Amino acid sequence: MPLHQISEVIDDYTGNARAVLEYALTTEHIVDSAKRPGFAADSWAPLAALVAVEEFVRVGNFKEVMTWDEYIAFLTGWAPTADWDCSFKRVTETPGLVFLELEERSTTGDYKAVVNSVSVYEFTATGKIRHIDVYLQMAMPSPEILKTYEGIDIAE
Repeated sequence: MPLHQISEVIDDYTGNARAVLEYALTTEHIVDSAKRPGFAADSWAPLAALVAVEEFVRVGNFKEVMTWDEYIAFLTGWAPTADWDCSFKRVTETPGLVFLELEERSTTGDYKAVVNSVSVYEFTATGKIRHIDVYLQMAMPSPEILKTYEGIDIAE
């Protein structure tokens, strides 16, 4: 399956499928900007515009469950020390749900990862993201990477 940059394919999509592509592009831009002075939790406001923040729940890589505020606190701690980008594989939309398949690349310190991800986005009736489930195919991370999850409740 050929990989593409999201910016190359986003104009082919509308509705909720386009919203998840905007979510990924916005995340990439904010992570890039996190290395500049002035980066803070409110820097995620463009991402919040796509989300039903009051009811949002994200179930992540290690089955950790986060509300919007918890997720933003996590991202705000991670982004200044990380590089992240992705390539588009496929998006599938059904009523109220979008499945986004990416190849994600990240570097945190000396740790570099390339993972295949599927994220399932659930939407409100008004088109806001209310729930994300993340599924990864990846090599086992180093103990150093797991330290970035300190204070996050990881499911056993």
